[in-house]
Amino acid sequence: MASLRFLLAAALVVAFVLEGSSPDQAQLSPSFYSSTCPNVTNIIREVLQNAFLSDIRIGASLVRLHFHDCFVNGCDASILLDNTTTIESEKFAGPNNNSARGFEVVDDMKAAVERACPGVVSCADILTIAAEQSVALSGGPSWTNLLGRRDSRTANRTLANENLPVPNNSVERLKDRFRNVGLNDNFDLVALSGAHTFGRAQCRTFSDRLFNFNNTGNPDPTLNTTLLQQLRQLCPQGGNGSVLTNLDVTTPDVFDNKYFFNLQIHKGLLQSDQELFSTPGADTAAIVNNFGRNQTVFFVNFVTSMIRMGNLKPLTGNQGEIRLNCRRVNGNSNIATRSSSSEGDLVSSF
Repeated sequence: MASLRFLLAAALVVAFVLEGSSPDQAQLSPSFYSSTCPNVTNIIREVLQNAFLSDIRIGASLVRLHFHDCFVNGCDASILLDNTTTIESEKFAGPNNNSARGFEVVDDMKAAVERACPGVVSCADILTIAAEQSVALSGGPSWTNLLGRRDSRTANRTLANENLPVPNNSVERLKDRFRNVGLNDNFDLVALSGAHTFGRAQCRTFSDRLFNFNNTGNPDPTLNTTLLQQLRQLCPQGGNGSVLTNLDVTTPDVFDNKYFFNLQIHKGLLQSDQELFSTPGADTAAIVNNFGRNQTVFFVNFVTSMIRMGNLKPLTGNQGEIRLNCRRVNGNSNIATRSSSSEGDLVSSF
């Protein structure tokens, strides 16, 4: 355990150095709230622990909210904004609609933080801390977050539709989407895909693999035949596409490296997951094998990639604002449509 802590600390230093060349990123600091809101992580953790009592998948959902936020104009909490007459919410983008969830828990976190430190902590930083704590409370690594992000005053539904990975993406399409946002297309791609080691997915995100893969009239040949039969029972043709099943068939609620073992035995649930291992000639397969052999190596790479992703195009200094309500920009209560996307789980691949 001591060696793991050392490696994770080293990962933090490496990620910070790698990202430190940008003036905006350089303003992010692990001690950003040390004097203005020193207990922010503890406050968020307490809300999250209470949420876990009634919703075991909330951790995975919050990690995905952070991913889906960072992939659209950087980590600026734009995904949390509701529709208004001037804002088209990202909640209704294809990869998020009836899928992204956990917004009410973020509201609870924001309310608790505001009671302790009014007007100080951004919604973007709350999402960042919530993602890290979700992993740690589920058996995964913990790390020191770089903080100091500010919140956007707008959203970009069009970019959400363009940038977010989806479950039927090929490896090359996944690589394109990671490169497009400033992440690398090998270790970042495989490490962050490892977040599918917990949580659920809807039948509609993988049903084509069961019956008519790529319009062949046959199931996906890379899908384990035993798992295929089990999934056909759960998700029959023409059935309810919103039925949930475990992303990780081995340890569905634990953050570990079993996701990679599942890929090795062709039990990846989503096509975009299995493609990392089964695509001929893909450099991602060797990384899957490495992470499958050594959980510590996976954890260290996951932390490095999470920090790198968290540093994508942050708003800092006088940019953006510190929202008082994560669902709307300050001074705007003109909510045209509330999001209905809080009951599903995972349309996008991440």
